[in-house]
Amino acid sequence: MNTSKVINHIVNWLKSYSIKSKTNGFVVGISGGIDSAVTSTLACMTGLPTLCIQMPIYQSKNELLRSGKHIKWLNKFKNFEEEYIDLTKTFESFSESVEKDNKNDNLLSLANSRSRLRMTTLYYYATLNNYLVVGTGNKVEDFGVGFYTKYGDGGVDLSPIADLMKSQVRSIAKELNIINKIIIAKPTDGLWDDTRSDEDQIGATYDELEKAMELKNKKIKPDTLEGRSLEVYKILDNFYNKNEHKMIPIPICKIPKELLNNSI
Repeated sequence: MNTSKVINHIVNWLKSYSIKSKTNGFVVGISGGIDSAVTSTLACMTGLPTLCIQMPIYQSKNELLRSGKHIKWLNKFKNFEEEYIDLTKTFESFSESVEKDNKNDNLLSLANSRSRLRMTTLYYYATLNNYLVVGTGNKVEDFGVGFYTKYGDGGVDLSPIADLMKSQVRSIAKELNIINKIIIAKPTDGLWDDTRSDEDQIGATYDELEKAMELKNKKIKPDTLEGRSLEVYKILDNFYNKNEHKMIPIPICKIPKELLNNSI
């Protein structure tokens, strides 16, 4: 990958998209992870106003430290703006409202609700300023395993790094001189009260998933694989099948023309 040219391409694409859509700039959620760090930096490099928002909900100290350091690092851009919106009380209020009569296991529902509250916050500021909400998902998350919340972190206006594998995002991060602690940090969605990482939840590392995606794209049959390669291929396939509904356009029920005919 020609890293510097990819960076320039993304920056120009972001700027052109904003100009064509007649918007004023961008808003990006900052988590303390590498994807949001790279995305926010690329948005700032356009020269257009870029609002970066920290939105903690019971966030771990390490995540807050990393996101805070990245926010300070971004201050070198004159077009950079920042907000810190603590959504913990908002989430607690929501949880109390929906948990009263809920007899089902609601941990995943509440985890996804955190992501959707953040999306709502991003769009509040986007509408307020006529900005675009910039997605931070990479290719493995968005098109390999569908590891994101539908209408949460998946609810965005445009996705500048969604065609890049996680390893390619790391290369860009190094080229941009992103803080090393962010680059080497274990990726996490930050939706749980414990320290589980993305890889803990998926059961495979991003590097392993990339290899499995390459095999799948080359139409390598799983029965030719063995050991860990086969195991990760099955993990990828299982997540893809389970989350495919996130990756396709919203299904529309097409009404037959004869049923729409006004004649009786």
